[in-house]
Amino acid sequence: MPRRGERLSSLGFLTIGRFDARDPRTGHLETLRMIELAEDLGFDSVWVRHRHLQYGISSPVAVLAAAAVRTSRIHLGTAVIPLGLENPLRLAEDLATVDILSDGRLNPGVSVGVPMRYDDFKTSLYPETHDVENFSKDRVVRLLDNLRGEPVSDFEGTVGIETFSRSVQPHSPGLADRVWYGGGLDSAIWAGRQGINYLTSSVVTTEGTRSRDFATIQAKHIDAYRAHHVDPDRARVSQGLVVIPTDSATPEQVRKYQAYAEARYERTRQPQGPRGMMFSPDYVGPAEELAEKLYEHAGFQRATEVAFALPFSFDEADYLQIVGDLAGRLGPALGWAPADQTSRSAPAPAGSSVPDHRLPQDGA
Repeated sequence: MPRRGERLSSLGFLTIGRFDARDPRTGHLETLRMIELAEDLGFDSVWVRHRHLQYGISSPVAVLAAAAVRTSRIHLGTAVIPLGLENPLRLAEDLATVDILSDGRLNPGVSVGVPMRYDDFKTSLYPETHDVENFSKDRVVRLLDNLRGEPVSDFEGTVGIETFSRSVQPHSPGLADRVWYGGGLDSAIWAGRQGINYLTSSVVTTEGTRSRDFATIQAKHIDAYRAHHVDPDRARVSQGLVVIPTDSATPEQVRKYQAYAEARYERTRQPQGPRGMMFSPDYVGPAEELAEKLYEHAGFQRATEVAFALPFSFDEADYLQIVGDLAGRLGPALGWAPADQTSRSAPAPAGSSVPDHRLPQDGA
């Protein structure tokens, strides 16, 4: 666990993959370039968000299939796929296919519950069954069973020239062990009992606590996950705060980032909504200052890896600067060392500039 003097073992980032509705291809290609750049910079992982009926990635599995054949080392994750809109059998086929293409680098993050704004589109999603759909954790269990190769069909054999399997194909051994689950305290305990990995983010629920301190609540959730894990030695926790280093940012970018954080700060002061959602403040500043704040963060102290979240509404040049500083400045300040870079050298997107510390410098 990353405390002062200890090495941060895994550094990644999370991107929403936003796009312009008039030109969605450009935005999707920008996301793929960002993933390629992440591999060049030595990041251990990159994660994509999942957004339905919005101008963000609606099909992360398809995007990561493209990323899988453009990269060779970096781990590719989803944070998170809401299973309320998925059929676990069909999703298992897609996930296994991408994992095969990536040579075992896929990390599917999932969640359950009634989909966001479900009443607005439920008759289009489930015309005949929208009132009886099961949105419980049973969907996660079904997905895990499918990924592990449990039988889903009563028939196995050959009919004519076609051969059929009882289980989902292709089967990718080990993929089920790389499934992540996101949620609050009850979900943390459940994930531990299932032996799957636990995703934490910049949002927690206040269930089971009177605390209004985000870091304290997040730490409690992580402790509960580990306490209930069937095999604590292989328990994995990833933290995903919004962290924006400014070392190479222009003065205009610094003002933009600070205004972004200030505009979102009020929501962090008290729980939001019926579930008591607590939001973390965004962290903006030079890498050395950010490292000190993270070392003091009770949630960060308990995580084994991080995937810092990129803000929703910035421009590509901003993301390039932030990602460059994460790898070149903040990562080393946290004791992290980049993975071996690939031999491929991806050019910077047209019209953008990559910081001169795109590859970590000595003494960074």
